[in-house]
Amino acid sequence: MSQTPSNGVTQGKENGAAKAAPASRSKASLVFLALCAGFFFLAFAALGTWQVYRLQWKLALIAKVDARVHAAPSPAPARELWPQVSADRDEYRRVALTGRYLYSKTTAVQASTDLGSGSWLMTPLQAANGDIVLVNRGFVSTSPIKLIASTAPDGAADRPVEVVGLLRVSEQGGGFLRSNDAAQNRWYSRDVDAIAAARGLGAVAPYFVDADKASSESNAAAAPDAEKPVGGLTVIAFHNSHLVYALTWYALALMMAAAGWWVVRDERRRRGISRA
Repeated sequence: MSQTPSNGVTQGKENGAAKAAPASRSKASLVFLALCAGFFFLAFAALGTWQVYRLQWKLALIAKVDARVHAAPSPAPARELWPQVSADRDEYRRVALTGRYLYSKTTAVQASTDLGSGSWLMTPLQAANGDIVLVNRGFVSTSPIKLIASTAPDGAADRPVEVVGLLRVSEQGGGFLRSNDAAQNRWYSRDVDAIAAARGLGAVAPYFVDADKASSESNAAAAPDAEKPVGGLTVIAFHNSHLVYALTWYALALMMAAAGWWVVRDERRRRGISRA
């Protein structure tokens, strides 16, 4: 014979179910969550869009520099144009200049290249009108630095040279570059003003020129037993991770949108259970 549960048992089950039902969130907490989700969504989306603009700027810069590097050489900026030289407008321009090297004023600056560790030979080039531009004649290993920096072939000091290379804006020490120690003749950055002051050159161009390989070879000045500088080793590389950054920010924005949708869905579920 079947039995039916008493009214007391049924009422107890209903009370237990009511107690187990999740409570709905308050209106204030829902407003707070909505504001937080909206704020972070807009912030992440804005950061992603900003990175897209940065990506477009970086690609335009790369294209501009590539055009400069492969263009025909133009005369290096003269003294009256020195105040107008800037990295944005002139960096990596292919320029040409003529004059005579002041070999005795050469400065060896620490370098690390595909050929190994060594030094750049920074030699002042004096034009016919007296303007002085520092020229990076090229890379040498560390052992013959003193010999190369102070010695030139017979008659080289008075021999005019023609140099073609890339215009580079003066480097500053500090940051990831060690600070120069002019007193100890230890140079880690190609700081034009500091080198000029240490060598007593007076006013010089606010830039230097990385001589290309052909110029270094044709104007090589070294004693017979010394290493000749290797030019044309300028590294042109731009860090470009803006697309990755943009995708990351957009992904975070979508995650915030998904979190907001989950809260709304969960709140509807809670209220449905409460009504049931």
